[in-house]
Parts: sequence; structure tokens; C-alpha cells
Amino acid sequence: MKDRRNIIGQGEHCMMKGLELAEKYYEAYGRQMLEERFPQVVGQAAMGLVGQGSECFGFDDEISTDHDYGPSFCIWLPRETYRQYGEEIQRAYEALPQEFMGFTGRVVQEQGQGRVGVLCLEDFYAGILGCDKIPETSQEWLDVNEEDLATATNGKIFEDRFGVFTSARQRLLCYYPREVWIRRLVQCMAKAAQAGQYNYARAMKRGERIAAELALTEFIRESMKVVYLLNRKYAPYDKWIHRGMKGLSVGAEIGDMLNLLYTVDPAEAWEGVSTDDYVYHLNTNDGRVLIIEAVCNIIVQELNAQGLSDGQDNFLQNHLPALLGKL
Repeated sequence: MKDRRNIIGQGEHCMMKGLELAEKYYEAYGRQMLEERFPQVVGQAAMGLVGQGSECFGFDDEISTDHDYGPSFCIWLPRETYRQYGEEIQRAYEALPQEFMGFTGRVVQEQGQGRVGVLCLEDFYAGILGCDKIPETSQEWLDVNEEDLATATNGKIFEDRFGVFTSARQRLLCYYPREVWIRRLVQCMAKAAQAGQYNYARAMKRGERIAAELALTEFIRESMKVVYLLNRKYAPYDKWIHRGMKGLSVGAEIGDMLNLLYTVDPAEAWEGVSTDDYVYHLNTNDGRVLIIEAVCNIIVQELNAQGLSDGQDNFLQNHLPALLGKL
């Protein structure tokens, strides 16, 4: 394994985001290598850093520098060009200086193989999206995981003279077709309502604390997905979905509100509760219940603002007919 000390030591004093480091490295060495040694290919290639990894989302920090971090970038080639020149360009890429701006070469874990260097353009998108073309029909869009769409559209393209990679990326960034967007909203709102506004309280009432925590976790995940959908932005995978809310223009405050759920101990609020209690009204003695309802209230306000529902009821389930009526 490569020595990590230079990376970490540098990070403690002047941590540089992986995306910025990648672009500087490409500008310093990558472009010249391609133009001088592969002029017949550079017009068909796209260069940048996109895909899996916190650095592609811009969420990397000093903790991230222990793996898959260091000067590197991607070179995407159309399939036939990749078959003809891929191995040769990869060797030239690997021969580039391993140290740059005080950072040593990229420390790659086994699961991080194939994320940088020379890549086949078509295989790159197929590998992330799980399909061999950019979605076109509603069903094709619904078949792709939202977190994979976020991964395929993150990062930055440094240069793309051919335009094919950028064209595919822009088609994804145009976001879901309206029908798919509405169906995703309905799905996530239904799950959030069932988990947070129904199952959580019933589980606490039964003394099933584990079940209650599972319901709470599902509410958190699905309510965050709703916020991303209302922003028309793909939600990343669980590790970064909450972190990413800070950059949203609508409902970003919900991220801070969800943090408060873990500052409340709900146990006392449910002590001595009978089966007849809280059947038709909320247990407002449980601070978590109040936070859940506050989160749902903000979501309902935004549904109203976007003309998706004119209802005022906090129960998200009750807004689904209005949403389905927009199809």
C-alpha cells in the first residue's frame, strides 16, 4: 500500500477537495499528455471526475483522504476508440507524476478500482445506471435507482470536445419526466406518512422500541427524498443524503430538524399509555411526534407553493390523491 502520510499530513494543514485537485492535476499534466501523445484521440475524449466517491459529490473531508484520494482524473472514450487506444492511454496515464502539489498518488482500495483513468464512455453510464442507454420511457426512468442518477450526474467535466459524454449527462440533468417525478413523490410521501405519522406511534404504544426506531429511520430517509424531489434534484445514497440537504434551496431546514429527533428520549411520553390512548390524536408529550409533524407541515407548505395540493392537512397520505390528479 502507498504511504498515506503525505496525504494526511497535508490534509491537516491545507485539505484540498478531491475535485479541485483532480482538475488542477489534469490541467498540469493530463491535457498535455493527451494532446502531444494522442492527438488523434483527444477530440473524441471527455475528461473530468464523475461517479462513485465522496470527492465526486464534493463531500470529501480529511477523513476521506485515507482511501481513493489523490491526484487523478477520468478519461472517457467511445467504445471503438477505447478498444483501439485504451490500454496505451492508460499506460501513459499511469506514467504521469505520482506526486502533485504535495499530495502523493491516489490510495485505491479494491472496491475503488476502475473509478479513474481511461474508461469506456458507454460502459461508464451502463455500470452506474444498470441499463445500456439513457432512460427514455417512464418505466425506464422508474427502473433506475435515484441514487445512481445522482452518481451519474455529480462531479465535473473538465473538457469534452466531442460532446457525447456531456450530451448524455445533460439528458440526465434535465431530471425526471413530470409523470415519473409525480410518481416518485407519491411513493416517498406514502412511505414517510406510513412510517413516521402512523407506525412510529403505534410501535411506541406497544413498547416495541426497535420497531419504532426502524419506523423513524424510514421516515427520515423518505422525508429527505421528498425534499430532494421538491427541489428537482436527485438524492444521493444514504451516506450523503442528509449532508447534501445543506445545498438545497427548498426545505433545507428540514435537515436540521431531523437532527433534533436524536436529542429526544421518547420513553417517558409513552409510559402508562393504554390501547385506547392516542387513537385519533397525537401524543404531543413525545417531542419526536412534534418534530415529525413540523417536518410534514413544511412539506405540505411546499406542496401548496408548487401547486401540487391545496390541502392543509399535515398527514401526507391525504395529499396523494391531489398529486395523482396531476398525472
